[in-house]
Amino acid sequence: VGMSGNQPPLNFIAKDGNPMGLEVDLAGAIAKLMGVELEIVQKPFGELLGSLRKGEVDLVMSGMTITAERNLKVAFVGPYFLSGKSILTRSSTLAQADETGDLDQANLTLAALEGSTSQQFVETLMSKPTLVTTKDYDEAVKLLLADEVQALVADREIVELTRFLHPKEDLTTLKQPLTIEPIGVAVPPGDGLLLNFLENTIGALEASNALGALRARWLEQGDWVAHLR
Repeated sequence: VGMSGNQPPLNFIAKDGNPMGLEVDLAGAIAKLMGVELEIVQKPFGELLGSLRKGEVDLVMSGMTITAERNLKVAFVGPYFLSGKSILTRSSTLAQADETGDLDQANLTLAALEGSTSQQFVETLMSKPTLVTTKDYDEAVKLLLADEVQALVADREIVELTRFLHPKEDLTTLKQPLTIEPIGVAVPPGDGLLLNFLENTIGALEASNALGALRARWLEQGDWVAHLR
């Protein structure tokens, strides 16, 4: 399973060097039901779907939003949770935005993960800000803390966690996300049997509340934060 390894609480490499996160646990549950051994393959987010199409990984689970553009190239199963676009900033004015147009400002520099729907969100819906793309979220956060960008555009979970991890930096965010982002499992095109198995498996995990328990642990509880590097 391909993951970036840098998107807590969905997936990250813990202090002990092992992968952790909601998607790691979900991938483990799927592998167990398939009767196979789970191998996590860590790659930069922007390379994951290419790796899937090349057959280098069997699935991608890495905060991957299901979009029409991506769905023309790969199949998706899910969503296994819903996210939404938000921003992390020091500006109380920017944090009051309740629609995308409020952020479409000249002399504004935004950061977003390369190849992500956050990048697409800015490029498609805003014409005035300068956009800086980064290989991972750590680089984007460093730019924000150094005041080289005025805001980081990311999914709500990334924004809330980063704010929690930097309590002395006077960071703030939106009251409500600007979009709804369905997060799913990316599957190679043409593999109908695998697609069918995953649909049935995730449906069963949802119906049994096993998936709900995973979401509660990773998205609502904070005991796992101690494992971050």
